Amino acid sequence: MSPWSPLHPLQLFLGLVIWSVWFVFLYGGLSLACEFAPPDEQRGALTWVNASMLMLGVLVGSFLFWSARRCWYAAPGADEAAATGRFVARIAAAVYLIAALASVGLVLPSVVLPPCI
Repeated sequence: MSPWSPLHPLQLFLGLVIWSVWFVFLYGGLSLACEFAPPDEQRGALTWVNASMLMLGVLVGSFLFWSARRCWYAAPGADEAAATGRFVARIAAAVYLIAALASVGLVLPSVVLPPCI
């Protein structure tokens, strides 16, 4: 079985790994942007930093939602002998969904707050 198969046990923690890399990238990039190219404070939340964070957050969240959907719909296709595969796919779908909601939740403050306070 391929490690990228929705029934592979790697899927159980891959969503949280993607979320944690996104978390580090988001706040590391925000810190670097505020240090080396801070946007004008008068603009409030309408800055290039917030726009890029929001766009990247939507991309990461969309990928994680797609992965959750892929795992969820792969579970019924597993044969009866592969009950473990069905279990893995359903749990992985839930983990991907939680990671997707958390990754989108990370960028929601960028809608209303200025990036470099």
